[in-house]
Amino acid sequence: MTSAKAYQDGLAELRGVRDEIKPREKQLAKLQAELGKLRADRDEKIRTLGAYEKAKPDRLATSAGVSVIDVVALVPSLGPQTPASAPASTPPDTSATEDRPQPQNAAQAIKEPAGALAPDLRAPAQPPQPVDVTETPAPDTTEDQAPAQTPSAQPTAAAPSPAVTPATTPARPAPAVDEQERKLPSIPEGNDGDRWIYAEPNLASKRPNFKQADRQMVFLDAATGVLASRTGTVTLDLGTGSVAEILTAVYATVPTTVERIYITAGEPWLRNAERHQFLKDAVAQWLNGPLPQDWTVEASRGKDRQAGHLVHPRNPVGRWQRGDQHTEIRSVGEWFDAEGADPVTVRTAFIELWRALRRHWDDVVLMGSPSQTGRDLWARTIPAKEGAKWAGGYPVMSQEIRGLLHATAGQGRTELIKPPRVPERVPGWYESDRTFAYAKHTWTSGVGVPQRVTAAAFAAMTAKEQANALFSPSHWQVRVTIPQDWNHVGLLPAPAPASTSGDRPWHYPFEGGRTFTTWAGGAEINLALRNPIQPWRIEILDGLVWEKGDPLKDWSNKLKDAWRALRAVADVHGDEQQRQAARLASRAVRSILLYGIGTFAQRPRITTGSIELGANGEVPEIPDGAKLTGLSDTHVTWERNAGFARDQYAHPEWAAGVWSAARAALLSGPTGAKDPDTGKPARAGALHLPAGSILAFRTDAIYSSVRPDWPYSGEPGDYLLKGALAWEQHTPTTDEEFYDLQSLGRQALEAERS
Repeated sequence: MTSAKAYQDGLAELRGVRDEIKPREKQLAKLQAELGKLRADRDEKIRTLGAYEKAKPDRLATSAGVSVIDVVALVPSLGPQTPASAPASTPPDTSATEDRPQPQNAAQAIKEPAGALAPDLRAPAQPPQPVDVTETPAPDTTEDQAPAQTPSAQPTAAAPSPAVTPATTPARPAPAVDEQERKLPSIPEGNDGDRWIYAEPNLASKRPNFKQADRQMVFLDAATGVLASRTGTVTLDLGTGSVAEILTAVYATVPTTVERIYITAGEPWLRNAERHQFLKDAVAQWLNGPLPQDWTVEASRGKDRQAGHLVHPRNPVGRWQRGDQHTEIRSVGEWFDAEGADPVTVRTAFIELWRALRRHWDDVVLMGSPSQTGRDLWARTIPAKEGAKWAGGYPVMSQEIRGLLHATAGQGRTELIKPPRVPERVPGWYESDRTFAYAKHTWTSGVGVPQRVTAAAFAAMTAKEQANALFSPSHWQVRVTIPQDWNHVGLLPAPAPASTSGDRPWHYPFEGGRTFTTWAGGAEINLALRNPIQPWRIEILDGLVWEKGDPLKDWSNKLKDAWRALRAVADVHGDEQQRQAARLASRAVRSILLYGIGTFAQRPRITTGSIELGANGEVPEIPDGAKLTGLSDTHVTWERNAGFARDQYAHPEWAAGVWSAARAALLSGPTGAKDPDTGKPARAGALHLPAGSILAFRTDAIYSSVRPDWPYSGEPGDYLLKGALAWEQHTPTTDEEFYDLQSLGRQALEAERS
């Protein structure tokens, strides 16, 4: 600011902007109120019409402009009954650009049938063999899958860390049952439920017979303008960092054959974030800004169903085209945190990543995201040799089973434990993070069509058959009773109360004497039955048991080998830039496995888009079934749930199994080091720390008030101490306080080690 006059003029301009904002805010509030009333009226009409005995969910969905999933959610009785096997003549879905939502069966509220008590798995026994397995791989002794060799079935106390005493643990709250707890879906009783047990006709995961197209990429620091490409580096003038300015500056320097521009720093999509209530609104406005002449938003490209923008608050994807030229602007944050690395180093990291993967896949191509790359690499490990098991492809489960797993199999455990469960002040703050955790749990997975095991069927089994079923890849509906004198963290996920779930739909009941009903994977059920403190009472209500196979093992082993090789380079290379590049590349391998597993879950496909406002700011019609998610000065943003697509790589049973095993290992699991007393893998996890010392969980990390003394060998699954504050702290009660302590703890540990 150069003068008082300029300052006063600026204030006048600011007031002008304020006066322009106010009427638009009022308009938006009015629109949102009107939209809310219309939606409520629409939903009521759907419920009324859905009561008609001949009502069809697809007809209602079309008339209402919503998806079939939304209709079934409002009128559960409209869930269609799918035959046990579809006609053999059903043609495969070859649609390239159309993702039609498919009908969903009713999500039936859990009933309270008689359960079959699970056996005591803590008794001495040899590891049981899986049910109906024709090819059983050798057991992986590093995995937590075999029964514990315990001399007695009596409960034993968890051994606390040596010479560590937590602050006094407050009195445990009395057990309470929240009447508003969400009800999870269940498999219908009898033949109606048995009809769910089939594989989708003409749909299986098969090895591709083509190589992905290579796409040239460049790396741009949007803050400094430095651009790195195969021809060298150049500094660009990006102006304000708009899409138009970036496209113009980049393609004035590089050839039109470049199809990906990775942003390494600067986040241009958040330049005006302070003007918006939500980050996604700022991103949408940036993506939909003015374009250079002849450029348009990409609408489609052959069989690419990902055309159009992805509006994400941190890692958006913008797609544009100019004639036959196509380009994407993406964030390198999809792959790893660049940690201030310059574009040349980031580009070197991608080269090192490709080289490490090339040792295992001759046809490797780095695709736009780690999830796409992970799925493509996995597909190239599917058996192709004639006569090999699953050479014809891995079958995709029925839509009903996929929908059930989507609703009942959560991902990583996220929990903040607050007073009075823990003291308001604690003696320290320690973060222990599992290294490359998911890679630890890919050695076995369920394959084929599952066997349904009802409570009656489970009760009719012998003890050995019951143990076989519980040690097989499985997913169980159970009634759980926590021991009366339990004084540690919860072991099994349960649906959080609908009114408080927010972004965390699962919670972990811990109150002694409490009974609740939930779904959980076989790994977690095993943990609850044979944890190192005291077994929980588990009653089997229903379940799905798969044949044991290893569809992810070869893929995972190759990725782990690439990860180890890159970490070795990062440790010993003499050039600092190469060390940093190798370190970033190793993290990219982790992302390939982590997000690759996530793609198997095949969540309902959410599509996003935006439409320019009409004259006088009038809101245009949005697509049928879409909902308004944002409104800027120039555009409205919408999103639509497109349901479950016919995806040949949809295997939520694999993702659910890995997630369940990872959550179980967060409580108790083997490490890569040996226990000197027993010669077996040393164990670590929350249950191996004192009661009252656990403060939070975050997917692969445990936060505690005492310092864990767990061996670390650098192997997948081992706990690495990442943060430490060795003095008294206020217990965090909000996410903001949690992240502040997390940051301080990491800084303090780094200072301690330097």
